[in-house]
Amino acid sequence: MSQQTNIAAQTAFAEAVITGDLAALDEIVAPDSIDHDPAPGQLPGPDGYKAMFADLRAAFPDLHVAVEHLVVTDDELAFAYTITGTHLGPLMGRPATGRKASYRGMQISRFDSDGKLVERWGSSDELGMLRQLGLTEL
Repeated sequence: MSQQTNIAAQTAFAEAVITGDLAALDEIVAPDSIDHDPAPGQLPGPDGYKAMFADLRAAFPDLHVAVEHLVVTDDELAFAYTITGTHLGPLMGRPATGRKASYRGMQISRFDSDGKLVERWGSSDELGMLRQLGLTEL
């Protein structure tokens, strides 16, 4: 697996999320892919990612992910990012606030020899996002 192939796979994943073409994740994520930091109730494989990002895009229709730092090896890719969007739909059972949010995160992705995502580790500042939206008392 080459570094360029990993970058292309991660770029395709990001484009699917940003454009809302979540069906494309079937070609990018291995069926038995493991997310070591899944969202609550997230299923494994492409279906889990599709459901999670469909919910996030419904909450933030103008969702944008900006990659700020990238490190690549022959089978892994790590990046730091900022997610921005306007809360215009339900999120975690809470109604839209109309507020904008901007929060940071990091992710490590591992790819197989076919360029499919097989493992993911990641973390986003979800508490910071909830605070910006006024959805927490902290």
